[in-house]
Amino acid sequence: MQLKLEQLPQHLQKGLASLYVLHGEEAFLVLEAVDRIRARARQEGFAEREVLTVEPGFKWNELMMAGASQSLFGDRKLLELRIPGGKPGAEGGQALQDYCQNLSPDTVTLITLPKLDRTQQGSKWFTALEHAGVAVAAWPIERASLPQWIAGRLQQQNQRLDRDTLAFLADKVEGNLFAAHQEIQKLGLLYGEGELSPEQVRDAVLDVSRFDVFKLGEALLGGDALRFSRVLDGLQAEGESPVLVLWALAEEVRTLLKLKRGLLQRQALPQLLKEHRVWGARQQLMEPALRRLSVAQLETALSEAAHSDRLIKGLGSGEPWSVMLRLGLSLCSATAGAFVINT
Repeated sequence: MQLKLEQLPQHLQKGLASLYVLHGEEAFLVLEAVDRIRARARQEGFAEREVLTVEPGFKWNELMMAGASQSLFGDRKLLELRIPGGKPGAEGGQALQDYCQNLSPDTVTLITLPKLDRTQQGSKWFTALEHAGVAVAAWPIERASLPQWIAGRLQQQNQRLDRDTLAFLADKVEGNLFAAHQEIQKLGLLYGEGELSPEQVRDAVLDVSRFDVFKLGEALLGGDALRFSRVLDGLQAEGESPVLVLWALAEEVRTLLKLKRGLLQRQALPQLLKEHRVWGARQQLMEPALRRLSVAQLETALSEAAHSDRLIKGLGSGEPWSVMLRLGLSLCSATAGAFVINT
């Protein structure tokens, strides 16, 4: 049967099924669900754990042998089958169907898969797994739902945030639930129960590490060329992904461009900031940046970002970090002249 991810804790309270299939593109949620099942299995006496990974050279008869074998100490067993490629092939597909016909009451089988397309979910092997056990999909938390998700996690710690601060925190961790989980846990360790202030959250979240992509954005907005260069060098030295760094820079430029175009249409800045989810300290940095930069300068910066993206993908010659440095320094030192901002 299919089970929604949020229904899993309640399901596990009622007992374990013989087979679980976890799939989806949100790795953090998959791992969290796996941990829940492991914990429940230990509670119910499934003391032994065996892990099989489907990789080149994997023998599918190992699955049948592992599922049927008994522990030397008579313990019940948790058998984990990991299929990182998501495609068991013809032999593997048949082996999975056969396995579903001979599930042992002394073994809980946990199968993890990546995101599956519609064809894979409609395959005979996946259908057999669904019918024999419990299938749970873990999809990314959309940006519109992320504040509510964070609020729910904070509630488990008896902590609360106001709407604007939740939006601020969601902006900082969007697209990275591992980071979101860490920040929520940190708030629980740093502060007591009850309502947290925006200042407490900003102090905690902005102190994630010495160099992070958010500080790079702050330097860009503030026109601090020296700090921008120092943070960018630090990110590169620490092995940060250039994809993530470019994403952070491009998001900042795109937001500035949207705000600038809105101002040229005589829209009020407070409303524009709200529409484009600019909260907290970023609001204070936006107005001077908007005065300093022109639409043409921001459009040129986006072209530079696209150039860097092509270099990261191996298209063309050049160093993407150098292009990102040039992009940032050009915006830090740019001057657009006087510009009236509607408030």
